[in-house]
Amino acid sequence: MKGDRTSDYDFHLPVERIAQAPMTRRDASRLMVVHRESGVIEHRHFADLADLIPAGDVLVLNTTRVFRARLLGRRASGAPAEILLLRRHDDGRWEAMVHPGGKLKPGRTVHIAPGFDAIIEEVTERRTRLVRLVVHGDEAALIEAHGHVPLPPYIARADATMDVERYQTVYARQSGSVAAPTAGLHFTPALLAALEARGVERAEVLLHVGAGTFKPVEAESLADHVMHEEQYLVSDKTADQLNSVRARGGKVWCVGTTSLRTLESVVDASGVFHAREGETRSFIHPPHRVLSADRLVTNFHLPRSTLLMLVAAFAGFDLTMRAYETAISEGYRFYSYGDAMVIL
Repeated sequence: MKGDRTSDYDFHLPVERIAQAPMTRRDASRLMVVHRESGVIEHRHFADLADLIPAGDVLVLNTTRVFRARLLGRRASGAPAEILLLRRHDDGRWEAMVHPGGKLKPGRTVHIAPGFDAIIEEVTERRTRLVRLVVHGDEAALIEAHGHVPLPPYIARADATMDVERYQTVYARQSGSVAAPTAGLHFTPALLAALEARGVERAEVLLHVGAGTFKPVEAESLADHVMHEEQYLVSDKTADQLNSVRARGGKVWCVGTTSLRTLESVVDASGVFHAREGETRSFIHPPHRVLSADRLVTNFHLPRSTLLMLVAAFAGFDLTMRAYETAISEGYRFYSYGDAMVIL
């Protein structure tokens, strides 16, 4: 079956298609409109989304906030080192990715700033590190003061002042992600207000984007890939709202793969949503049938990535790959700061 092997999701992307910076205006990005039933592909702009969502439908947003998870420091030798904080454990230690991995063994210390050190304590089964931050002062404040915006590695530049605002959705609230839910980066307060005025409801979920975003699919069979866990929350209010919209015939529009993964973790076989909080390792790929969402707004994703596989489960493998071929030939901008598609 097409779409059940990792190599099915290979495609060549010219390097100039990888967006290195955001558009001047968030909603000025291009928007590819993909119709699942007819296979028709249209080319519009993101601001046009206000004309595409009917009154009575609901837009689902992930309100996670990216924190300055990337710590740059020096080893005892004076050589540079990097620590990417992933999540804080109950014992106060952080799981982190580190570079250079061969040098940062248990017992090594990375000096971040005066009064701010990181001690490597353990290597986990998945080769990340458990790190204890030694701080003189408030830990969260020092991370925000000395940390860097964790831009993805395909953005070939250091983080800049503008990234503090632009690598964050305008509705971000709860800190905890190491990568932005990028489909949401296109929304402006004005666009959200226009949708509200049109009669489009807004529902909020929470999923803190973690290490799974950075973990490539290495197994050829998708069945052999294991996702990292990510924390999520769907409140009683949101579950009731989504069930109410569905009951009266409205559609659920997920903004981003993170929102869809969250909803798929709380929807039952009858399409009913349940309030829940916990961790998800949900890996959505063909032939999985998506029950929680009727429409999907998403950016263009990396080859061989779990995000592309999720899109293929929602839109169908053949249509998804044709849409990507079209995006490349039509000059769309790819990845975090790139353009978007909406799948109807």
